[in-house]
Amino acid sequence: MIDVHFVPTPNGHKVSIMLAELDLPHQLINYDMLAGDHLKPEFRKVNPNGKLPAIVDHAPADGGAPFAVFESGAILLYLSEKCGGALMPTELRARSRAMQWLMWQMAGFGPMHGQAHHFIRYAPEGQLYAVERYRNEAVRLMGVLERRLADAPYLAGEEFSVADISVWPWVRATRAIELSPDPYPSTQRWFATIGERPAIASGTEVKNAANLASLRPTLTVEQWSNLFGENMLRSGA
Repeated sequence: MIDVHFVPTPNGHKVSIMLAELDLPHQLINYDMLAGDHLKPEFRKVNPNGKLPAIVDHAPADGGAPFAVFESGAILLYLSEKCGGALMPTELRARSRAMQWLMWQMAGFGPMHGQAHHFIRYAPEGQLYAVERYRNEAVRLMGVLERRLADAPYLAGEEFSVADISVWPWVRATRAIELSPDPYPSTQRWFATIGERPAIASGTEVKNAANLASLRPTLTVEQWSNLFGENMLRSGA
């Protein structure tokens, strides 16, 4: 059994989709980040960085004690290795491409889109430079993705892989920052094809609370502090 410390964000859904694809037994441990569940000391023992998702594998391949893994990209690779390299190409170049696009998502696509979400949806209005800066970068990265998918059916080439799993939930989330899909026909084709996989439905069945699913969530002072402010900072001290 694998414990999944979980919130239904794009990063969380990367892990739940991967687990559904691999049909691995697991349980989702849902966190209420507005209430500060992720700030509790016991979660720091699972993830010293205090971010979600994270997993604890109670039957690791080495037969040892339960093993915790944090960072969504690292979790995808760990689960792939646990299942004998599943959803990673075996051919050298395709495998390298899958790794490159996974790193691209972790280092660029996810963080830049995440910043766009923050300044467009959460930050006090009027921060026009930050909104423009991160929205422009989100658009630029969508262009990078579109050019790749115009050349190949999947990010690694001919095979569906962990790279596609890592990017797909973040493309779905572009609706929340009101990016039109129209300029990206190859990405639309790829997105629709992957969306037909059974693991997508089961891996994304847990949704955000209605408040967080709205375009412009309204947070209390305490909720803001738990997500972005003093409570969050104090928990890492």
